[in-house]
Amino acid sequence: MKKILVTGAGGYIGIPLCETLIHKGYHVVGLDRYYFGREIVAPVAENNNFTMLVDDIRYFDLSILKDVNAVIDLAGLSNDASAEIDPNLTKAINTNGAIRVIEAAKAAGIRRYIYASSASVYGHGETSDLNEKSNCFPQTQYAISKQDVENVLLEKAGPDFEVVILRNATVFGLAPRMRLDLAVNIMTYRAWKERTIYVMGGGNQWRPFVHVNDVVAAMILSLEAPSEKVAGEIFNVGSSDMNYQIKHIAQLVLDAVPDTKVHMIPDDDDQRTYNLNFDKIHNVLGFKRSYNIEDGIDEIKKALARGDLDGDDPTCYTLQWYKSLIEWSERINTLALNGDIL
Repeated sequence: MKKILVTGAGGYIGIPLCETLIHKGYHVVGLDRYYFGREIVAPVAENNNFTMLVDDIRYFDLSILKDVNAVIDLAGLSNDASAEIDPNLTKAINTNGAIRVIEAAKAAGIRRYIYASSASVYGHGETSDLNEKSNCFPQTQYAISKQDVENVLLEKAGPDFEVVILRNATVFGLAPRMRLDLAVNIMTYRAWKERTIYVMGGGNQWRPFVHVNDVVAAMILSLEAPSEKVAGEIFNVGSSDMNYQIKHIAQLVLDAVPDTKVHMIPDDDDQRTYNLNFDKIHNVLGFKRSYNIEDGIDEIKKALARGDLDGDDPTCYTLQWYKSLIEWSERINTLALNGDIL
């Protein structure tokens, strides 16, 4: 049985990825701080083919890499806003931490290394239909960290270290560690709960979108593909028919949740806009999306109606949750005496 190390295993993409890997017969070592709760990982953790490792990519004991066949790296501060909390922290985790895993994996003789990058590296795209050879203009600390790690990976790639870089489009859809700070997801929730949609920056920005389960499918393809197809390659992950302007996403949500008001907020510092081409992943790996935007809106609506998804759960909002953890840590450190609170 092949052993796969998944960093960021307790996250939005990490949990469904681990579930799928186990279902396909892999043994998964899931490394994460599990900031968003261990209970959501319980259905995976109960499986004998899952080893939960509560640790940090900056510090974990490198001996865990023994007998690992491949690494899928999802770890890090997971969006633009969170990465802006502290640029030094972002560099320590998203850049230096990722490089530490890369160097350790290569030294351990691990052959296949799959890195979850982001389409945000394109930043303010100079044209539409951007492909993997197009210039990148990252606009945020998060995107810069992703491109920095990509560059290190490509430098270290070789016959015995098969690097695969996946530039994921903006992800949406239902998952155990739900994120309501992503465009489709938050618009759907606010429309369902408040009958209101806010569209920042006038809504003219282009974004490509991909369902969380389709990202998992792309990662499995990257893991199982022959070396000659993926080694040293970058793939945009998504589908060319899933490029939308943000205002069009708002319209799709409005179609699904009638009697909703759309508020256009023209002033926004976000300069990111990118429209991508996904021919490479289709032609080389045979990737085809299984979900469209309407599917994602529908499954979130139904989960909210059933009570399976609680939009008031603070862990659904990455930036706010991180800030809460920092505040709690500061309070505990202030109140603790001899290591105790009470």
